[in-house]
Amino acid sequence: MKFSETWLRELVNPALTRDELCTKLTHAGLEIEEHAPVAGDFSGVVVGHVMSLTKHPEADRLHICEVDVGAEKPLTIVCGAANVRVNMRVAAALEGAVLPNDLQIKTTKLRGVTSQGMLCSARELGLAEESDGLFELPANAPLGKSVREYLQLEDHFIDVSITPNRGDCLSVVGIAKEVAALTECQLTLPVIQEITPTVKNTLPVTIHAKNACPRYVGRVITQVKADALTPIWLRERLRRSGLRSINPIVDVMNYVMLELGQPMHAFSLDKISGGIDVRISKQGEAIKLLDGSDVTLDNKTLVIADNKNVLAIAGVMGGLDSGVTLITKDIFLESAFFNPGSIARAGRSYHLSSDSAYRFERGIDSTMQRHAIERATELLLTIVGGNPGPIIEVSSEKDLPQPVTIILRAERLAKILGCHISTVDVENIMRRLGFLCEKNATGWQVTVPARRSDIALEVDLIEEVVRLYGYDKIPCHYPTAALQIHSSLESHIPLQKIRRLLCDVGYQEVVTYSFIDKKSQALFEPEQPVKELVNPMTAEMGVMRASLLPGLVNTLLYNQNRQQARVRIFETGLRFLMQNEQLVQQRTLSGLINGFALPEQWGVPNRAADFFDLKGDLQSLLTLTGAVDEFTFKPDKHPALHPGQTAAIYRNDKNIGILGSIHPSIAQSLKMDGKVFVFELALDFLETARVPRYVAVSKFPEIRRDIAILVEQSIPAQDIQDTIRHEAGDLLKDIDIFDLYQGKGIEPGQKSIALALTLQHVSRTLVDEEVTDVMGRVIGALKGRFNAELRG
Repeated sequence: MKFSETWLRELVNPALTRDELCTKLTHAGLEIEEHAPVAGDFSGVVVGHVMSLTKHPEADRLHICEVDVGAEKPLTIVCGAANVRVNMRVAAALEGAVLPNDLQIKTTKLRGVTSQGMLCSARELGLAEESDGLFELPANAPLGKSVREYLQLEDHFIDVSITPNRGDCLSVVGIAKEVAALTECQLTLPVIQEITPTVKNTLPVTIHAKNACPRYVGRVITQVKADALTPIWLRERLRRSGLRSINPIVDVMNYVMLELGQPMHAFSLDKISGGIDVRISKQGEAIKLLDGSDVTLDNKTLVIADNKNVLAIAGVMGGLDSGVTLITKDIFLESAFFNPGSIARAGRSYHLSSDSAYRFERGIDSTMQRHAIERATELLLTIVGGNPGPIIEVSSEKDLPQPVTIILRAERLAKILGCHISTVDVENIMRRLGFLCEKNATGWQVTVPARRSDIALEVDLIEEVVRLYGYDKIPCHYPTAALQIHSSLESHIPLQKIRRLLCDVGYQEVVTYSFIDKKSQALFEPEQPVKELVNPMTAEMGVMRASLLPGLVNTLLYNQNRQQARVRIFETGLRFLMQNEQLVQQRTLSGLINGFALPEQWGVPNRAADFFDLKGDLQSLLTLTGAVDEFTFKPDKHPALHPGQTAAIYRNDKNIGILGSIHPSIAQSLKMDGKVFVFELALDFLETARVPRYVAVSKFPEIRRDIAILVEQSIPAQDIQDTIRHEAGDLLKDIDIFDLYQGKGIEPGQKSIALALTLQHVSRTLVDEEVTDVMGRVIGALKGRFNAELRG
């Protein structure tokens, strides 16, 4: 909301400087975006009168003007403006004048003719960003008077950012009421006289959409002079409010909207067939709007129509064919109350915006329509003349906003604000706001005026009280709370610890959307039913994810498209599974690696990450549980993973996740660079740890025995280790695989695996016979179960 400070101070003039006033409004919730002078900084520019005009002998586009500036002799000024003419009042910059661009005016020769000044455009005076010609002043502007003084340019505009709930402040009167309430200053509102009709002309008005338009007020005015000149004071007020002057009738409509907050519209009476019908549009109806756009309407739009055509989209924009022109003689004024939802829908449906729609959407005063039409009539009769007819008003009281009465409890007020505000202060604040306030047993009964459609609840009244009382007067109370030590289970691993470990081994955490594309979901979990959204934000977010992997893959592609050669990412979040027609949320940890196994460096050659790199990272993660022996990796299949490079992850006998390489067909279809390895785990099983227990450290020496065996390639190393542990029993402290070989000297389909067994007793030194016995049992078990051969 942009307005002139001078205009505001005509209505309310607190003893505050401009900066203090802006600060006061900002602290009250009406943030000031900007305040600045309404014109550029210039001097030495006066009102002049063009007495005569002749062509420049040396230039076709220049004119030699004799200009009366109220001095003893007229000045000769050379001018190139196309709109200069005899008897025109202009802004004349005299010798020595300084214009906003620091241009100093001097007497100079232009093509051999002496020019004693300069005739100025609005742009050259800093009154507009663009202008087509000279800035024309009214014919009665006093000759020789300073243009700054005549136009009262020692003024500033103030631009207020109005929140969506404060539609009552989208007018100068509304801002003035707010300032008066904040400063307790005298408010002087415009005196609106009831205009006596001089003709009986009326127009039939019918409202078929009463819930969308519960009140419609109109008036016919005949014999207007639409080609009259809008007074300079009105043009200036529009300009300082960010609106341009169009013609006097439209200018008055805009002025009343700015002054009172009531949008209005004027129709050419001769373009209306029969009468006015406020109704819902019919499918396929068309209208050409004032901005030149053609709109085909649906069957849900509130329109103003006559017996034949649609004249306007109600509250948004009028039609071009029924608009006022410079040859219009008779007009019909419209001042209505429209339901905010109807206007908001129309604006968004057709991508239209206007100052009227902006106000209707936020809610206007439902009692202002008659006052606005009287105010507009008064101004029009003064500017364009005419004969007013009687006011036409049609309303549906049951569909109009009803008076709102709210109980404000003193106890609730004190509890919310944390301090006591006296009864006198509360009642004074309500009076200043224009609220009717009656004391009762628990506090006050408050009746809210129609202009404050934002006040509906007790907390709204509490906000109003504290706004005017002053936020800075509310005492500061530091919060107090009883400190409590929360128990922490040793058997629980915090999620933060899991995240930290993954970050320590080089992963980066990402957060992706819980809604994904249905096609992506089908690519990774084709057999898993999904939950589709009824009203998705976009087509790419149509289903709830049954896996975190599509989001990680999209993140990978995004990084690869930006030349990232090494990606290691993970995410923790929910996946949504349909089980027995019920939506189940499962906390999940997923990860992905691609590119080099290690950051590029001079000490180690680059090597592409593989399945075992990812498995190693997972095994590091599983050590957090203190129960690594409970986890096993078993070959498995998954539709999104490579058949030969996929493993299921088990904790005891429970399948808790999957690990593997992205299937080549998926990698090719998504245009991935290099092999991509992923994992996905159920977090609940990963966050459960084995409670640590004390085991005495043996003081006796360890004994190491190495064995190398030949087994079939398909036998998992895990099975071999489990067999050794079972046979060696408590004497086995550790077992490590230190070599794996296939190739020359090894039969096809077999592999050589070398293992180091560390044996130790907790209370004595092992003797050779015991070690030999253990190794014999181990070798025998390996031969019996796996047909293993001991290598020499």
